[in-house]
Amino acid sequence: MTTYAAIADLPLEVEGYSLEVRALQLAPESRRLTTVIPLHGGGHEGVGEDVCYEPAEHETQAAAGAVLPLAGSFTFDGFSRHLDGLDLFHAGAAAREASIDYRRWAFESAALDLALRQAGRSLAEVLQARLSPVRFVVSTRLDEPGSDAAPSAERVRRWLRRDPGLRFKLDPTDDWSHEMIRELAGLEAVDVMDMKGQYDEVPFGVPLDPHTYQEIIASFPHALIEDPRLTPELRATLEGHEDRVTWDAPIHSVDDITGRDWAPKVVNMKPSRFGPISRLFAAYDHLRANGIGAYSGGQTELGPGRGQVQYLASLFHPDAPNDIAPSGYNEPEPPEALPSSPLPVSATPTGFRWEM
Repeated sequence: MTTYAAIADLPLEVEGYSLEVRALQLAPESRRLTTVIPLHGGGHEGVGEDVCYEPAEHETQAAAGAVLPLAGSFTFDGFSRHLDGLDLFHAGAAAREASIDYRRWAFESAALDLALRQAGRSLAEVLQARLSPVRFVVSTRLDEPGSDAAPSAERVRRWLRRDPGLRFKLDPTDDWSHEMIRELAGLEAVDVMDMKGQYDEVPFGVPLDPHTYQEIIASFPHALIEDPRLTPELRATLEGHEDRVTWDAPIHSVDDITGRDWAPKVVNMKPSRFGPISRLFAAYDHLRANGIGAYSGGQTELGPGRGQVQYLASLFHPDAPNDIAPSGYNEPEPPEALPSSPLPVSATPTGFRWEM
């Protein structure tokens, strides 16, 4: 049985839904919005989280209200096929391709949570899978966008003073000095270097100098190299290190995994990038069948979506460098009391929810 087949026939009764916009001021010029989608039926509620990045995509949806025709009796798979025929961006936002997957994930994760709660069962129970504590890394940049100050390792040192056991995913730039790279390497706390080379555009610096690639690869011999750019000059720096290369931004389906220039040994599985849960679970089946490792990443979730990603990591790759630290790690002024890695199992007794 495929992983998806275990949930496809779950009965689902939907009476309606609502929309709850959440916001976090990440920086003076950067405000993060997400929308929590509670789906109601049979005296139960399921939740999902829309992680579209454009604020207008949340604002227009909230202004239109809960007008999608979602009520009815379905199986979970039947509800997913029902979504195939709906315009989830009916409110007129200029949806990009990635945003369509993000919103689809929100409705499907809410529907899965609701179907499981109506059945009185948990996702782990239905999949006959074991939940394990979840190891996570802290993801951070070492430069300050809009600042002329040179990047510094002080942010990593500050986190390590709070919790010496933390591990990190860092975003290198060509402004990293040799001295700072040596300092970071000496801390022996970096699991992933995210080169951010597979995005069409990013609002901050990414490394483009082959010398930066060469120094990062040599200085952090055990770190994964995520999303390198594959220009001829940069591709040459990866010769002999292909097994350390992992992919994030291009991964939305099994075809995206098999379509890499070489077969990856590990990939970043961001559930919201896949959209339909059938596509996500097919990818997990492909990874298992082909001996490919996985870890997960978050999308600056502000609500239950972060817990759902942690739930999936607990099921499929608990002991990996999962970039899904509790949301407090993303706040401009992180609270004093933050959970350490690994996170204990916190799945609710029924549904698809991880208590935050």
